[in-house]
Amino acid sequence: MEEKQGLHVAVVGATGAVGQQMIATLSKRDLPISQLTLLSSSRSAGTQVKFKGQDITVQEAKPESFEGVDIALFSAGGNISLQLAPEAVKRGAIVVDNTSAYRMDKNVPLVVPEVNEEDLKEQQGIIANPNCSTIQMVVALEPISQQFGLTKVLVSTYQAVSGSGAAAIAEMKEQSRALLDGEEITPAVLPVKGDKKHYQIAFNAIPQIDKFQDNGYTFEEMKMINETKKIMHRSDLPVAATCVRIPVETGHSESVYIEVEKEGVTVEQMKEALKNAPGIVLQDDPQHQVYPMPADSVGKNEVFVGRIRKDLDNDRGFHMWIVSDNLLKGAAWNSVQIAESLLKLDIVKVK
Repeated sequence: MEEKQGLHVAVVGATGAVGQQMIATLSKRDLPISQLTLLSSSRSAGTQVKFKGQDITVQEAKPESFEGVDIALFSAGGNISLQLAPEAVKRGAIVVDNTSAYRMDKNVPLVVPEVNEEDLKEQQGIIANPNCSTIQMVVALEPISQQFGLTKVLVSTYQAVSGSGAAAIAEMKEQSRALLDGEEITPAVLPVKGDKKHYQIAFNAIPQIDKFQDNGYTFEEMKMINETKKIMHRSDLPVAATCVRIPVETGHSESVYIEVEKEGVTVEQMKEALKNAPGIVLQDDPQHQVYPMPADSVGKNEVFVGRIRKDLDNDRGFHMWIVSDNLLKGAAWNSVQIAESLLKLDIVKVK
C-alpha cells in the first residue's frame, strides 16, 4: 500500500463559526495535510466546504469517522467532545479540544503554545484549548511573569457577542436595528440562552457571561481564574475576574491590573518585555492615541497590548489593555498552533 505524505486532519464542528475559522486558518498555514475530513452533526452533514480550491463534503461525526486520523480539532460543544474525543483517541488520533469539557482534567494539558508548549509532552491523547478570554491574557502575562515575577492578577473583560455564537450576533444586529427604528424588542439569547432571564445587548453591557456559581462568580469568570493558574503552573497566584458582554461582534478586550514581584520595574521595561514576546503586538503610544481596539484585531492572529501604566499608589502595580480576535487566537488559531507544535516537538510525525 502506498504511504501517504502528510497528515490526516479532522475538524469536528466544521460548519460552526470556530470550525470555519479553523478551516480558513489551516488553509493559510503550512501544516502538511494530505487529507482533511470535515465532520458535524447530522443536521449539517452534506454541506460543501472549500479548502485550498477543493470542495469537501461535510460528514456526520461518528466514532468510525476517526479511522486513520492523526490530529482531530474539536469545536462542536462539550457533550460531543465527551462522546467522541475518546473514540478518536482510541483510533490513534490526538485530539485538540476547543470546549470546556477537558480543560480542568488533571490528565489533560491545557495549552497556549507561547506559554506552556512543553506541557504537550504530557498529553495522553487529548489536549484542551483554553477559554478565549484566558488565552489572550496569559500570552501577555507570561513574559511579565518570567522577567519580573507575578503576584496578583485582576481582570475585567469586555467580550464580543461572537463568543456566544451566531444567534447572539443576529440578536445584537436585529435589536440595534429595531431600537434605532423605535420598535419593541424581546431578548431571547443573551446573556445565556438556557438561563431564566434575557436582556438586550444592543447599546448595553451585560455583567454576566455564562451561569452564576454558588460563590457569586459566573462560570466564565471561574474558567479564567482556574485556567490561568493551570496554564501558568501557579496554583498559588491570586486571580480575580469580572466578565462583561458588550455589543461588539468580534474581538475581546480586557482591562488587566497586575502586581509584580520585582521592585522598581519601569513602564519602559514592561513594554520592552512585551514587545519582544512571541505572539504579541505592542500598540502603546498615548501621545498619538495608539492603543489596541477590537475592530482592528479582527482577522489577526496576534494578541495586542497597550495602555501600559504604573499604578499611582503601588510601585509594583501595573495596568494594561489586552485585545484579541476571540475566534482566532481565542479559538481556531490557538488550536492550529497546538497542531503545529505537536509536529515541531515530534509528538506527531508526518508519514
